[in-house]
Amino acid sequence: MLLDTASMYFRAFYGVPEIKGPDGTPVNAVRGLLDFIARLVADYRPTHLVCCWDNDWRPQWRVDLLPSYKAHRVEQEVESAPDIEEVPDPLEAQIPIMLEVLEAFGICVLGADGYEADDVIGTLATGAGRPVDIVTGDRDLFQLVDDEADVRVLYIARGVGRHERVTNDWVRAKYDIDARQYADFATLRGDASDGLPGVAGVGEKTAATLLNRFGDMDGIVAAALDPDSDMGPGPRGKLKQAADYLEVAPTVVAVARDLDLGAADTRLPGTPRDPDAVLDLAQRFGLESPVQRLVEALSRA
Repeated sequence: MLLDTASMYFRAFYGVPEIKGPDGTPVNAVRGLLDFIARLVADYRPTHLVCCWDNDWRPQWRVDLLPSYKAHRVEQEVESAPDIEEVPDPLEAQIPIMLEVLEAFGICVLGADGYEADDVIGTLATGAGRPVDIVTGDRDLFQLVDDEADVRVLYIARGVGRHERVTNDWVRAKYDIDARQYADFATLRGDASDGLPGVAGVGEKTAATLLNRFGDMDGIVAAALDPDSDMGPGPRGKLKQAADYLEVAPTVVAVARDLDLGAADTRLPGTPRDPDAVLDLAQRFGLESPVQRLVEALSRA
């Protein structure tokens, strides 16, 4: 089970009412994240669990290709380090606590410098040799769904308790494309949440029609440039006008699948690695209830 951790803790922060620990530190996102993990572990009993981390939420190499990429979410540009994302202060204060708690439990947290959590997930999901559940509220990761390899997405946009199990049939029913085409579909349609402008005048239906007719982005671009292809003049003109965007955007949208992540221990712990540290953190931040629920879920997995 691969967790898109930021996707989960943002949802926890906005979905769980404000709660403060004994010292006044806000802890609603910490509590929510722990409860989300406990529920998923209890429901699915994974053998391995990874909290995938954004070491760089807006990699410079993606920005170099497409400057608009996540630009609306930048709070402060940093020349020699990752840009600072706009994050509410009460959430920012909780992220170090989350890391401490996960470390004390022995739950693997894994990131890669210069890459997003999506890229870590893509690498771990590809060639895993076992069934994989990807937990996220981000549609971009639909591109990793692979029925043959038994990779699916547990889509939490409506909440962890109401998540949807995304398979290729689900993607086909929702968007009229196969999951392997989703990255090209998003490139054509655009995605305002990631700063992807898309191709002007091409919405979901046109994008799906193009992909079903021409297969993938290379096939679509080739058809647009071939005067003898059966592409209509409308889409052809729109695609030609977006040639510069289409040259770089597919690389930006595609998640990496070949990162060197080292030899991390991704096994799900049956008991906390450092029980004393877990107890200390629970008492210090008023996390006794969610910590107990996670301990119980781990012991039964």
